[in-house]
Amino acid sequence: MSENESIRSNRPPHRQPWNKGKLIGAKPPLRASHVWSIRTKLQLEKRTRDLALFNLAIDSKLRGCDVVAVRVDDVAPNGYTLDRATVRRKKTGHPVRFELTEQTRQAIDDYLKKTRRKPSDFLFAGRGDSRSLTTRQYARLLDQWVASIGLDPLKFGTHSLRRTKATLIYRRTGNLRAVQLLLGHTKIESTVLYLGIEIDDAIEIAEKIDV
Repeated sequence: MSENESIRSNRPPHRQPWNKGKLIGAKPPLRASHVWSIRTKLQLEKRTRDLALFNLAIDSKLRGCDVVAVRVDDVAPNGYTLDRATVRRKKTGHPVRFELTEQTRQAIDDYLKKTRRKPSDFLFAGRGDSRSLTTRQYARLLDQWVASIGLDPLKFGTHSLRRTKATLIYRRTGNLRAVQLLLGHTKIESTVLYLGIEIDDAIEIAEKIDV
């Protein structure tokens, strides 16, 4: 074997880039009509776990890694779902509080009745009852949900769910400080960048001006 052949044989196998075929950049939030369409689809298909997961992700506005790490006693310590819950975020270690709407509480309660998960268990189990759903599994489920209502899964990601309610709150109230607190951002500039509101607001103003 020649020296060049020896070098080639010792090279590690070529790995396909993780982002090949994917759209890179900020993923847009879902529209309210998208949210209701997905909810209706999951309800009709009796996908109890998926409905609870989807609703919790929308209400909590948590990152994917924090959504899958939620334990039963974070949201339902006494066997029924709380109106408000607090979760410590992995990225910063800081706690963030969020609301749980009636439809989310009902979805989680139905899921817990069906699965009989213990307070110390992860709310959403992955492979093996003691492990949580992984962020990759969560992302795959999201792909299924958006595809089921005719949306392109490549255009959306788990951050789309984190952004959805935050964006709607800002659009309806204009209260950027409230959105900052709900997202757990330490700087309001981070919220501005995250929601992309400066450019959106500028375009909205421009659309009202006829020349």
